[in-house]
Amino acid sequence: MSVWYIVGVLAIIFVITLSLRAVPFVILKPLRESRIVRALSVWMPVGILAILAAATFRSTIAEHIDYLIPGLIAVAVTIAAHLLGGRRTLLSVGLGTVTFVVLVNLPMV
Repeated sequence: MSVWYIVGVLAIIFVITLSLRAVPFVILKPLRESRIVRALSVWMPVGILAILAAATFRSTIAEHIDYLIPGLIAVAVTIAAHLLGGRRTLLSVGLGTVTFVVLVNLPMV
């Protein structure tokens, strides 16, 4: 294989990858003022997190029923942190996760 063949393949890969990553931004630019896009930007992250949390919570509780109470407490901490902490997702998910891990690892009295 020649060097120019490899350079050509890499150039094609670069152009395709860059184009595929740029297309959504080009398409979204005219839609930024759309009510639908604004509504989706508010509700979609919350919906995705809710689905992910429900699936994770369900599988965890199905395997370990004794994690139900720590899980419910962690969910409450996550919701409270999200609402009181200015809707910072990383903060609320982090606090909820830490709460769950600490409660699960506490020795039972």
